[in-house]
Amino acid sequence: MNWNARMIAADTDGAGAPLFRKQLDLAQGHGNVVGATLTVSALGIIEPWINGQRVSDDLLTPGWSSYEWRLRYATYDVLHLIQPTTVIGLALGNGWYRGRLGWTGQSGLYGSELAAFAQLDITFADGATQTVGTDGTWTAGPSATTANDLYDGQTIDARRERAGWAQADFPEDGWGSVHCVEYDLSRLAPYESPQVRPWTVLDPQRIFTTPAGKTIVDFGQNLVGWIRLQVKGPEGTTITVRHAEVLEHGELGVRPLRSARATDTYVLSGGQDTFEPRFTFHGFRYAEITGWPGTLFQEDLQAVAISSDLQATGSFHTSNALLNRFHENVRWGMRGNFVDVPTDCPQRDERLGWTGDIAAFAPTAAFLYDVEAFLAEWLRNLALEQAHQGGVISYVIPDALKYLGNPVNRQPVESTAVWSDAGVWVPWAVYQAYGDPGILDAQFDSMAAHVRRVRSLLSPTGLWDTGFQFGDWLDPDASPHDPAAAKADPGVVATACAYRSASLVSQSAAVLHREAEAAEFSTLAEQLRLAFNTHYVEQGRIHSDCPTVYALAIVFGLLDQNDENAAGARLAQLSEQAGYRISTGFAGTPFVTDALTLTGHLDTAYRLLLEEACPSWLYPVTMGATTVWERWDSMLPDGTINPGEMTSFNHYALGAVADWLHRVVGGISPLTPGYGEVLIAPQPGGGLTHARASIQTRHGRVAVEWTLDERGLTMQTDIPDHVRAVMRLPGQGDQPLRSGRTITRVTGLVPA
Repeated sequence: MNWNARMIAADTDGAGAPLFRKQLDLAQGHGNVVGATLTVSALGIIEPWINGQRVSDDLLTPGWSSYEWRLRYATYDVLHLIQPTTVIGLALGNGWYRGRLGWTGQSGLYGSELAAFAQLDITFADGATQTVGTDGTWTAGPSATTANDLYDGQTIDARRERAGWAQADFPEDGWGSVHCVEYDLSRLAPYESPQVRPWTVLDPQRIFTTPAGKTIVDFGQNLVGWIRLQVKGPEGTTITVRHAEVLEHGELGVRPLRSARATDTYVLSGGQDTFEPRFTFHGFRYAEITGWPGTLFQEDLQAVAISSDLQATGSFHTSNALLNRFHENVRWGMRGNFVDVPTDCPQRDERLGWTGDIAAFAPTAAFLYDVEAFLAEWLRNLALEQAHQGGVISYVIPDALKYLGNPVNRQPVESTAVWSDAGVWVPWAVYQAYGDPGILDAQFDSMAAHVRRVRSLLSPTGLWDTGFQFGDWLDPDASPHDPAAAKADPGVVATACAYRSASLVSQSAAVLHREAEAAEFSTLAEQLRLAFNTHYVEQGRIHSDCPTVYALAIVFGLLDQNDENAAGARLAQLSEQAGYRISTGFAGTPFVTDALTLTGHLDTAYRLLLEEACPSWLYPVTMGATTVWERWDSMLPDGTINPGEMTSFNHYALGAVADWLHRVVGGISPLTPGYGEVLIAPQPGGGLTHARASIQTRHGRVAVEWTLDERGLTMQTDIPDHVRAVMRLPGQGDQPLRSGRTITRVTGLVPA
């Protein structure tokens, strides 16, 4: 792009939400306007207007990237908004750039001054152009927003609203000058991923009064966004809206928010007011409303759910209502945490792009939604951060923790298993889902740098048993106050993960015809495999003898056949001894059902999946959960919140088992990357009598629906043209499936 614009800042900050405007007259003598684009970016978040209308329903532009090296811009077609006299208006907020980030209370990690960037390019019928960009001639003034923060909320005083601020001939009394801000415009880059937008609106399900006399609105679904409200009351009346995910003892459960206020405040103008706080977002199901004038009715409020604008691709449904609700919880949790970056949680004083969460969840995400561009852009930030930290992939991307002195353990950040492995596992998952080796090519240097860094951390035994590890984070048997105190030895977990990453980088190199690197990482993988078996495996028993170590060793392919069989039997035995309750954390949970399935213990996998007692995947559903929880017992059976300091009710990581649901219950998986060849292999069990799954691939829609009754299995499949499909049913050999719709019946299979 040719930039004529500059970054500008208001001489008076405007309480962190200044408005900017520029009025211009169209050049004369060139005929009609035939094209007009507006490009915007900001140090902060920006909302563009032209002639009194919002340019787009995009939110939180330019999103959150590794601002030190990359700041995105958005470009809009605004031809329909251009008039002979045109006004460009820009509204700014703090966003991630200057707002609070992390749980230490610090703000302004990237800079102390907000700045706006805009360039309007107009094309006339005769080919002439007119360009107007932000510069020192713009003016700035205050908005009705008097406070805004992603964690704490937004305050809007409707008495300060000045209608027409983005229209022609607005009287600029009270407005002031701006100044240009030095900024390297080469850092500007276009959006590659979808922008954040509203994606659904929910009405209240009930309004009630708590034992303490508080007014609570229940939207019936844990969501991410804000509440839009319409109200009329005396001028100066203040309404406060406080958000939370759950109730405790009948009151709003705010302790899990930690220091995040999650509170929006509105001051009424005295007329009819509509409030919508677009410079913040909250994770909530419930809202406590105070100060409402008169009676609050359900039609006065709506919850606006926001997310990156992802296209749904996958579906899943079974005859088990609890399992269906769980799958919906996975979907809702993903949407709420895919707000420009894949975050851990959307409500407390954190909301960071934790790498461990997406490392576990990427295959599930890529089935449910088209996340190719979303994850590819996030991986760009990962590679940038890594390149500036000596090959280390940080715990969070973008890396805010580097400015906070690494509050995780106050030690210099070093590569850690699962979390740093996201640099390899996520691009591999994207490649498997969409089939474009470009993602491997773009990320290969990053992938290789990560594994080479890990190689430098191995002990003389060849094991990755040194340094800090999250390990099997949030093992349900650990103390709620010590989430890293897992049963699984961290060295076993880390060495297994190092083997997987080395293997995947070797395979990626082979895809890219990089023979030397393929050999390099294949050799390293074999060395790790040998060290793992030498030091951690004895006659099928793996050191620390717990479900996670068996799950990782089996699924990653670390064991020889005899040891794998023994490990599978031991994993099944441990599952039975635990009463089929979950005993894995972040590292083991994505793989435990696959490990059981691969070793012939499908019935055990189903019993684990469908267990309802705590801890289990379905326990939260029985407790009314509408998203996946961070902890297996974020809410205890007595209805109280887990006493741990770190407790979220919207965390997608433990929902990674949905990948197994799609492949094993639904029966759809790619035989080649991108589903050019597809395996149809449902494995009924667990008393399920019906299931259906589908995915919109790059080659068309693949769908499976099966029913199991006393007559046997009946399966309907839909296969796109030019896609090779293989059918693998229980007790039968592989068979080709033709394209189009096919009905297959198998006798001898009956419900368990």
